[in-house]
Amino acid sequence: MSETAIRIRNLSKRYQIGAPQQRYQTLRDSIVSGLTAPWRRLREMGRARAESADATLWALRELDFEVKAGEVVGVIGRNGAGKSTLLKVLSRITEPTSGYAEIRGRIGSLLEVGTGFHNELTGRENIFLNGAILGMKQAEIRRQFDAIVAFSEVDRFIDTPVKFYSSGMYLRLAFAVAAHLEPETLLIDEVLAVGDLAFQKKCLGKMGEVAQQGRTILFVSHNMGAVRSLCTRGIVLDGGRLVHQGEIGSAIETYYNLTAASTATREESAPRSGFGFGPVRPGDRESRTVDQKESFEVETVLHLAQPVCGFTLLCQMEDMHQRNVFHLRRESGDFGPDAEWHGAYSLRVRLPALWLEPGMYGVYFKILLRGNLAQSRYVSEVLHLDFAGESSGWGALLTPSTEWSLEAKTTEAAPAVESPVASR
Repeated sequence: MSETAIRIRNLSKRYQIGAPQQRYQTLRDSIVSGLTAPWRRLREMGRARAESADATLWALRELDFEVKAGEVVGVIGRNGAGKSTLLKVLSRITEPTSGYAEIRGRIGSLLEVGTGFHNELTGRENIFLNGAILGMKQAEIRRQFDAIVAFSEVDRFIDTPVKFYSSGMYLRLAFAVAAHLEPETLLIDEVLAVGDLAFQKKCLGKMGEVAQQGRTILFVSHNMGAVRSLCTRGIVLDGGRLVHQGEIGSAIETYYNLTAASTATREESAPRSGFGFGPVRPGDRESRTVDQKESFEVETVLHLAQPVCGFTLLCQMEDMHQRNVFHLRRESGDFGPDAEWHGAYSLRVRLPALWLEPGMYGVYFKILLRGNLAQSRYVSEVLHLDFAGESSGWGALLTPSTEWSLEAKTTEAAPAVESPVASR
């Protein structure tokens, strides 16, 4: 049975909205504060009763879960769910209001670009500084130094103060330090969005390598494709509470259900301009998870506030790296003789099994109007779909089911050829 790397019990964090920040106190301030403490407490008690409950924000509320050593866990949820606060508590940047967290071994944190870096120090000096903070000996840091510099690709600037680095250089060096200095637990909060596509893929590959070494990773991201490809288990936070934990596919499904529920209350009325699309939904299923070998539908409502003589409809799908998967086009004449189109129309597209590589994909619609409204273009919201199935492991876009065969090919013996006799 795997050893527990992180154990969280009844963990809560409360913030007071608008609370004044305390300044440093002199000796005189401390003496006066001690003498006036009884009356101040009475005033504060009265003020607390009068204050509205809205002044209190529970960023985390009674969290209980465990993470086993070597697990890669995705922490997902909507903005404001408490994901970053959780990682800050685990990193000991902020203290919990109640409850506790037990963490085994050293922790490496990458919570924002350049976390733990000192601007006046060079890249080389910051590597040794971060290693010392993690409790590593200089010999350990020196052993990893060349690998860190090679991974970060900032070797030309390693002796330059990091205050002169771009955000991309900051990120590359910070990630390289966090991943190579061998912490038992690695906490990563939505920082890969700063890097370019090549570096994101490089980081995901490194995190997978770190996980195979038996180290524990908590990964916060809104990129569900990256979460699915990297994590084996997920926890979902909503309003500071733990609402789900389990296999990563079910965690992503729970996250999408929460997102769908938050938008379900929106009215189906036309957009403010009177032209455009309503919410985009999966048309033939409750779930936003699609098996790569299944056909599926996407539906929305098209709103035309004024009569138009014709239009062009576009349906487009992109992967998580904004690569175009398909671009479908239909003219209004394809739906019947061109006439005046006016009002609300149900729009549905049925797509065949696409055999996409597992991950996150976005589908959306566009409309180009003709006539007096020519050049007017309206774009729908994006429907995010999570494709599940077998991965090729090579980063391909398509992973079709194919049948292969490999048989030994028998060849007939070639006829003997007489050697020519040389004439004298």
